[in-house]
Amino acid sequence: MNKITSENWLEAPNNKESFQKVESLFDSVRIKRSSQEPSRLPQNLKSLDSIQIQDIEGQNQTFKEMLTSTHTDAFLVLKDGEILFEEYFNDMKSDSFHLMNSITKSFVGMLVGVLADKGILNIKEKVTKYVPELNDGSFSDTTIQSALDMSSAVKFEEDYADPLCDFWKESAVVGWRPDLVNDNSPSSLLDFAMSLKDKEQEEVGGYHYRSVLTNVIAMVVERATNENLIDLLEEHIWHKLKTEQDAVIVVDKEGLPFVGAGMNACARDLARFGQMILNDGVYEGEQIVSKEWIDSTRTGDDGYKERFARSDHGEMLPGGHYKNYMWVVNQEEMMCIGIYGQTIHINRNTGVVIVKFSSFPEPAEELMFANTFILLATVSNSV
Repeated sequence: MNKITSENWLEAPNNKESFQKVESLFDSVRIKRSSQEPSRLPQNLKSLDSIQIQDIEGQNQTFKEMLTSTHTDAFLVLKDGEILFEEYFNDMKSDSFHLMNSITKSFVGMLVGVLADKGILNIKEKVTKYVPELNDGSFSDTTIQSALDMSSAVKFEEDYADPLCDFWKESAVVGWRPDLVNDNSPSSLLDFAMSLKDKEQEEVGGYHYRSVLTNVIAMVVERATNENLIDLLEEHIWHKLKTEQDAVIVVDKEGLPFVGAGMNACARDLARFGQMILNDGVYEGEQIVSKEWIDSTRTGDDGYKERFARSDHGEMLPGGHYKNYMWVVNQEEMMCIGIYGQTIHINRNTGVVIVKFSSFPEPAEELMFANTFILLATVSNSV
């Protein structure tokens, strides 16, 4: 395998290694675990080898074949809070960090819920109340809620197959695409957001997935609280989950976390996060996120469903919607999703949480994501 660098880290098969070593490649900060004993994840291990899965093309695959064909790095199943299955690949271990990409957004969505419930944020307010530098551009009318729901006006292309799209240009700010950096490139995530001047729709128009909106929310949170977002994640989410490990998040030169995609953690700690959401925001007897925020997220109204159905993602999750940085399959099933195959599957009906880390050869292979969703649903309904 080639020596992993910031120039080749996204290329397959390099990403099987690099997604576990992001901290060594880019400026990053630790989200520290608390000094408490980690919360218990009792083990009740079972074999899943008997599960047969029909893939998107109608072919039968065994459970193990499906793990292999979807480039799995880690697969962990919680049932009623117990580890039912846990397996790692490509030299990954239970304490290994792995890049979670846009699962990062879901942590931000839950943190905003905490701050809104405390009266620190009003999600109906415009982001420019807190970040006035954005008054003259694409975000002039963007509210916190529309940013959380990807229904804002900003024109921002997130076609991962296009190496020159806006997503990769923003990623270049934190070093992910050094080939896109030149003397005129924005030096911070705020500078990048300020450079966006065009709008593609009215505010609260169609659903269109744009990672820049999450990074803008990070700016809003820091301005509203006068605290670093990393400290807020530690205090309100990470410590309360009593995680086993720290987490790691990539930052720009100003120290702002790249929350559009930059967080890394171990699979067990993501399982704790998923279990908290499944439990209506409660973990080990403590209400971390309010039940009202979880309920609002999973029961989006018809407007949410209609916007999602009209979008490029409508066929991916028929009848679903997107709210507060969560993908909602239906009222009882939610997912956190990141490119290259990162997923947390949360099924209230079956009491199952599944974490899958992956290293797809390409960021958003539709066939591979479709098979991943089939795998998660089949396992969730079989255990």
